[in-house]
Amino acid sequence: MTVLGVIADDFTGATDIAGMLVKGGMRTIQTIGVPGKGMIPDDIDAVVVALKTRSIAAKDAVAQSLEALRALQAAGCKRYFFKYCSTFDSTDAGNIGPVGDALLEALGARQAIYCPAFPENGRTIFFGHLFVGDVLLSDSPMRHHPLNPMTDASLVRVLARQTKHKVGLVALKQVQAGSATLRAALDKLAADGVRHVVVDAVADTDLGIIGEAVGDDLLVTGGSGVALGLPAAYRRRGLLAHKANADTLPSITGGAAVLAGSCSAATLGQIAAFTGPHLHLDTDAISRGEAVVDTALAWAKGKLGNGPILLSASEPPDAVKALQTKYGVEKSSHAIEKTMAALAKGLVAAGVGRLVVAGGETSGAVVGALDVTALRIGPEIDPGVPWTASIGARPLLLALKSGNFGAPDFFTKAFQLL
Repeated sequence: MTVLGVIADDFTGATDIAGMLVKGGMRTIQTIGVPGKGMIPDDIDAVVVALKTRSIAAKDAVAQSLEALRALQAAGCKRYFFKYCSTFDSTDAGNIGPVGDALLEALGARQAIYCPAFPENGRTIFFGHLFVGDVLLSDSPMRHHPLNPMTDASLVRVLARQTKHKVGLVALKQVQAGSATLRAALDKLAADGVRHVVVDAVADTDLGIIGEAVGDDLLVTGGSGVALGLPAAYRRRGLLAHKANADTLPSITGGAAVLAGSCSAATLGQIAAFTGPHLHLDTDAISRGEAVVDTALAWAKGKLGNGPILLSASEPPDAVKALQTKYGVEKSSHAIEKTMAALAKGLVAAGVGRLVVAGGETSGAVVGALDVTALRIGPEIDPGVPWTASIGARPLLLALKSGNFGAPDFFTKAFQLL
């Protein structure tokens, strides 16, 4: 019986938490969109539903999230998790608060924690303020995010602007006092009518304490880091048996390629560090509606077979801003996503069987174009990014990377792992 159902607000975020659960010994699949009847294998402990709700209207994000919840309830899940980015990407209108409110209401739960901390990837929370590395979120490159610029590092303030319910904080001192102290603090806040609670965390040990403290909660929300302590907590409660080789994937051959659409600082650094054949796409031409796919595929076909190749549409923040000013945010973003999706189809048709995709929006476009409906989660490449295998008639190995994740040598390392 499936133990945990996860609702993720984007594709790479879904893969991120799925990989964390596999590391904890939970056999996990990720579905692309709401799973249909019969899609979940019998040996699965966790199902992660990948939605694309981070940057859409709040009411639409709520409706899709509730649809996913109903499917997970029908699959027999006993616990639920709402996954969002470790940089709390959102606007004052949502979508984290509205979705959290809706899920709590639907489950009849009184409270949920909010903890996007992922210390191994430099995301920590101290007195409710989110740090990226050694700087506040508001001073990090996320302040220039093209869709959800994050200019306030106080998660309590950000969340309070998204919900009509009370928002509270459990500070690091109470977390590090142990799971019993943390549980007591959460219960006291709940008794005071505090429905949403931001929880500090600066180390993996904090995440383990948090996982134990919320092991009985119907709903947990956060980044993938807070899922670190959940498998052990569920085992201690008799909900889960540890399974060996939870990350085993089938052997799949074929050409190796990278598609990079993210404009994050991490992805730009990975592109700069890549030493194989690289074609940078003309994003201005793409936004103008010019046909670039055929030319790019012709270039790619001439390079396949001699190691990984890279095709990128990533740009630095000033170039992204100029492109959006010239063509509009929606038009330019849609044109680039459509191009990357067409390239993915063309690469697979040309014999690519192993594909790395950088960027949440890009990953969503690619899996849609390839008609991927579910993924079995495999070994971790870098924190938060595992290899996956598509489930279906045409098996592919896919690594769907959040733009912000991965070491500078990620693209090379990914294929070396295989």
